[in-house]
Amino acid sequence: MTLHRRRTSRILLLDDRERLLLLCGRDPRRAGARWWFTVGGGIEDGEDAVAAAVRELREETALALPADRLGPPVWTRRCRFGVDGRRFDQSEEYRLLRLTASEAAAVRVVTEEARYGHHWWSIEELAATDRTVRPRRLAHHLAALLRTGPGPVPLHLGDFDEDSDLAPG
Repeated sequence: MTLHRRRTSRILLLDDRERLLLLCGRDPRRAGARWWFTVGGGIEDGEDAVAAAVRELREETALALPADRLGPPVWTRRCRFGVDGRRFDQSEEYRLLRLTASEAAAVRVVTEEARYGHHWWSIEELAATDRTVRPRRLAHHLAALLRTGPGPVPLHLGDFDEDSDLAPG
């Protein structure tokens, strides 16, 4: 099977109560294969990571915010996974974006990929869930980020084979 290489720009989208918006996806070829993931997606030809994040934010949530609202990358990660019969090798970078109460209220999840649901998760909910959440250990990493702030360079969360951790729901 061909391995598709992909670069992504992801957003840790927090509301005014420090809840994180996650979208729910599934693999139509594998019954029960569902996971929760952050806003963001692929970097297109000619785009940089910030432009991709701004575009993905608009496409997935209907929020049109300026690029200067995004902070620097706080995390990186590399993962391999299969979905819909294709295999991916994906590099990711994550940026933090805090919304005001009115901005959070204006979020309209409109992406086709999230047609299986979306939810604003507290750190406590993330820590307690048995659902598959990506990146792994998200509650732990997010709590540390909110407690200490970003480091001088992005924290590399690791390299993963995502297909080994799919849980139902």
